[in-house]
Amino acid sequence: MEEQKIYGYMRVSTREQNEDRQRIALAEAGVSEKCIYMDKQSGKDFERPVYIRLLRELDSNSVLFVKSIDRLGRNYADLNEQWRIITKEKGADIVVIDMPVLDTRREKNLLGTFMSDIILALLCYVAENERMNIKQRQAEGIAAAKERGVKFGRPSVSLPGNFEEVYEKWKKRELTLKQAARKCSLAESTFFDKAREFEKWGSLSH
Repeated sequence: MEEQKIYGYMRVSTREQNEDRQRIALAEAGVSEKCIYMDKQSGKDFERPVYIRLLRELDSNSVLFVKSIDRLGRNYADLNEQWRIITKEKGADIVVIDMPVLDTRREKNLLGTFMSDIILALLCYVAENERMNIKQRQAEGIAAAKERGVKFGRPSVSLPGNFEEVYEKWKKRELTLKQAARKCSLAESTFFDKAREFEKWGSLSH
């Protein structure tokens, strides 16, 4: 009988630096370092080059380990579709280390497969529903804060009274950008941005 092929998949977002916990968990599960695939990007979709390469390797004699289900993906519909591709089209098994009930090797019958699929769907739904609730609470909080007069974003730069005069001289090339910005006590980039705004609208937001 052909020896089973063991793979591991890791994902860290661009903001995350520490991948050690995932790597240690995969190693303890028996995945060799050379069979660990890792993407360093968001889990919002499955357009990930390393994951796509891994998918090509999977077949009915493969087992794919992930530390937690959110490392595989975070989008409810996409995650269910990838689970279907891996377990049904590829015929491979999936083991979610942090969630032992999500181990398709356990019950190799119709009921076992059905239970794994149902549990996955439920977990994905709960996770996505919570994310939507968090976004809704954030939106409501921002709206309430705006009603109270709280302003978001970078504070607007207060422009000196001589801006338009200096702008006209800069426009006629009587002053360089550096000289014009210095006369207005502004950063060169700020002066330039405000000049563009003035050109476009004929006025400035203070």
